Amino acid sequence: MPEYVSSVGMEVHAELATRSKMFCRCAVAFGGEPNTRTCPVCLGLPGSLPVPNRAAIEMVIKTALALNCKINFESGFQRKNYFYPDLPKGYQVSQYQHPLGYDGWLEVPSGGGTKRINIRRVHLEEDTGKLMHLPQGGSGVDYNRAGVPLMEIVTEFPPDITTPDEARDYLVQLRQILLYLGVCDGKMEEGSLRCEPNISVRPAGSDTYGTKTELKNLNSFRSVQLGVGFEVRRQIAANDQGERIVQETRGWNEQKEASYSMRVKESENDYRYFTDPDLTPMVFDADTIETLRATIPELPLAKSERYQKNLGLSSYDAGVLTGDLEWSGYFEDALAAGGDAKTVCNLLTQDFAGLLKEDGISPRASKIEPNGLVDLARLVANNTISSKIAKDVLKEMYRTGNSAESVVKEKGLTQITDSSEIRGVVAKVLEENSEVVAKYRGGQTSVKGFLVGQAMKASGGRANPALVQQLVAEELEKSE
Repeated sequence: MPEYVSSVGMEVHAELATRSKMFCRCAVAFGGEPNTRTCPVCLGLPGSLPVPNRAAIEMVIKTALALNCKINFESGFQRKNYFYPDLPKGYQVSQYQHPLGYDGWLEVPSGGGTKRINIRRVHLEEDTGKLMHLPQGGSGVDYNRAGVPLMEIVTEFPPDITTPDEARDYLVQLRQILLYLGVCDGKMEEGSLRCEPNISVRPAGSDTYGTKTELKNLNSFRSVQLGVGFEVRRQIAANDQGERIVQETRGWNEQKEASYSMRVKESENDYRYFTDPDLTPMVFDADTIETLRATIPELPLAKSERYQKNLGLSSYDAGVLTGDLEWSGYFEDALAAGGDAKTVCNLLTQDFAGLLKEDGISPRASKIEPNGLVDLARLVANNTISSKIAKDVLKEMYRTGNSAESVVKEKGLTQITDSSEIRGVVAKVLEENSEVVAKYRGGQTSVKGFLVGQAMKASGGRANPALVQQLVAEELEKSE
């Protein structure tokens, strides 16, 4: 059986975080009563005229710059003609020629380094409506989403993505960038970010790319990874059996984890693109572009690399912190308050993260401020409390919003560092566990950990752990 190489092109649609639609003043929001956020413009009624949304245009340019794209200083809109119930005008306003951004690239983590994924175009268009199956039977269409500003980001051909994992990683990194830029809320479950992979396979060593299929509107990282993997396997099996791959649009069944045929894929000529006569061309100057470039923040991959290089964090910890803009902001506020990077990171990503996950909230929504986390870390660093007690203190801080110092004082949780007091606790533990002590002295030294644990438990977790270790060892080495 021949070996095959897979190729994956990615088309990602991101609804822009504007307050109004692309060509009218109708509000942008998720859900709500169907067909209540519409007007003659977004319904394409005769005599209505569109006016472009400046904020949406700037968001697309900003994204294109963040993706290292060249900018078309002269751009415009075309009509993409096709007939479908969710398209009230009978055409979609899009950008076929001269997209706002082109010839860019995005770096994604790969094998301990990075891999460059080239981007062909970043353009602006309007979203369509939404077909709905009605409870009483039949179908309807909700036009609330029709006309919402939609940014499309398309990777270059030939594709740089060759595996399902790379397809997923590309989408993860792209979503993070859009969140950092503030141009999209990234809520894939609400359809704010949708992905359409184009998958093909070809025999290894061949320069001729296979016929591609498109998976329509995938709305999770898992769906992208599973969908691409399924299509690669399906196409390889078809090739091995001598079947012809049809260029088509396919849906994805999440329950069955399988794709299914929807319709034959249209070609560009089928859309009969032509310049929209109601929208004037857009012309930009260098000052406008540079002003937008100056608003781009430090992006997630660069931030992750800085955390590893300058702060000594692991690749995993840096990835967790930079994976969410609010988490990285909270972390940096803690550093600004004087916190040690590794200590704050451990508190934030372990015990604190567990508490947040239980309630399904973010760090900023909790009662613990960044400086509160720093104060807790200081109490551990100066041996006022042990790391074990710190977990209990953190839970109380989370519950009440009180400071670490007040919780420790109120609960009497200060660490015991008096060696004579700890030695008394250790002596009592050894006396109560004489059989275990005998095993140790008989050569079974691994039981020492049990005795240390019992001593810590007897002290209520307040004894200095290092001192307990030392005194247990000293007492065990004494002759009977």
